[in-house]
Amino acid sequence: MTPNVHPIDERLPTGKLTALGLQHVLVMYAGAIAVPLIVGRALKLSPHEVAMLISADLFCCGLATLIQAFGATQWFGIKLPVMMGVTFAAVSPMVAIASSNPGTDGARLLFGSIIGAGIISILIAPVVSRMLRFFPPVVTGTIIAVIGIDLMRVGINWIFGNPVGPTAPLIVSPEHSEWLSTLRSAGATGAPGVPAVPQGLALAPTLPNPRYAALSGVGVSAIVLVTILLVAKFAKGFLANISVLVGIIVGGVVAAASGMMNFSKVSEAKWVDLVLPFHFGMPIFDPVSILTMSLIMLVVMIESTGMFLALGEMTDKQIDQPMLSRGLRTDGLGTLLGGIFNTFPYTSFSQNVGLVAVTGIKSRFVCVAGGVILILLGLLPKMAALVESLPTVVLGGAGIVMFGMVAATGIRILGGVDFVKNRNNALVVAVSIGVGMIPVIAPRYLQWMPHSIHILIESGIVLASISAVVLNLVFNGSKGDTEAVIRAAKQAEAH
Repeated sequence: MTPNVHPIDERLPTGKLTALGLQHVLVMYAGAIAVPLIVGRALKLSPHEVAMLISADLFCCGLATLIQAFGATQWFGIKLPVMMGVTFAAVSPMVAIASSNPGTDGARLLFGSIIGAGIISILIAPVVSRMLRFFPPVVTGTIIAVIGIDLMRVGINWIFGNPVGPTAPLIVSPEHSEWLSTLRSAGATGAPGVPAVPQGLALAPTLPNPRYAALSGVGVSAIVLVTILLVAKFAKGFLANISVLVGIIVGGVVAAASGMMNFSKVSEAKWVDLVLPFHFGMPIFDPVSILTMSLIMLVVMIESTGMFLALGEMTDKQIDQPMLSRGLRTDGLGTLLGGIFNTFPYTSFSQNVGLVAVTGIKSRFVCVAGGVILILLGLLPKMAALVESLPTVVLGGAGIVMFGMVAATGIRILGGVDFVKNRNNALVVAVSIGVGMIPVIAPRYLQWMPHSIHILIESGIVLASISAVVLNLVFNGSKGDTEAVIRAAKQAEAH
């Protein structure tokens, strides 16, 4: 290390810098590509457009990482070894928006809400840096646990099939469908004694769908899951850190060998292409959608605060309030850029913070190198097309681990909460998780509520967040405990 240069500002040799930067990219790659696959398919976009989302996501991951690690003006960049990636906290509300508004218009609505949330996040960053007292571990642990539980539905549906569509559990009997079609034709021609079929009449699916829970697909998911577990169990160091990525690669190879993958889109994709803004047209700005995404960003920024403080301890760097504001402001800027370039909200990736502790390399320029690599990957459409061609069953096996680890992180944070001396903490957790499960267990509970607020209240994460904050204030007040927040952040990284 150069004398009088802090370890975070140390410039390593180019070769070492590139290798260490690539390691950071590989650690976060599985998480980075999962979100555009989830949201793109929820929007019912074409394979080409989903691949475009993946390219845009990798590009924006790199751009946000460069800003955060290298710095940009006096307003943006905490200048710590931080890798930026899409936050899983936003997946559930994004899927809710996408499912209710599929297609291009849904994409415009989604990216409009992300742009709005990004702008709001930039503006409130200095305020959020002073809001730790409202988000102690009992609140953040509960919220993160609910996020993981909510996301598990996605992973399970990837394995077996979706509740609706071609892979739904049941299908309409072909005989019944043919009978109704004949009756509808006869009624339309005015045949005597045949009444017209009422508008919107449809038959209920009653037959088991052979595409649902097909053993071949379940088998591939099982191979992915077992591979991840074996690598995590027996591998050491770097290989253990990328167990999810190894599992996805093995699953992809098995799926390709079984004829489950279609590579036509890979051959059609360009080798190099630019990531352009507003691919789907001008965004639609809906106040309720923006508010929903802003609430998610508030939780994300509080989580980032804990991670920044923990990272400051790891790197022997004192994190003051202006630095914290710059880091949180960059979360907002990354999210704003995400909306502009047709991608998603961004935050610091906890697994990469954990990698800093594992490797002992504190230089922020390692993450700068990682950001450059991500930008280059985002400019390679064939790479994105290859990822898009993965069948959902491959991602399902990995999703069980990825989304389960989110829930486990929340549980791990709650493990540091005092439930013995303060029994009220148990009430905060119990009620908030229960409230967060309402949309999961009873998705039609809001049928009589005003449609304008559906997006806001159909997210279990938002409901759990509001419940946890309010109940904690009622039972515990707003006493700040920065040390507890740092401990919680370190627990979140330790996976």
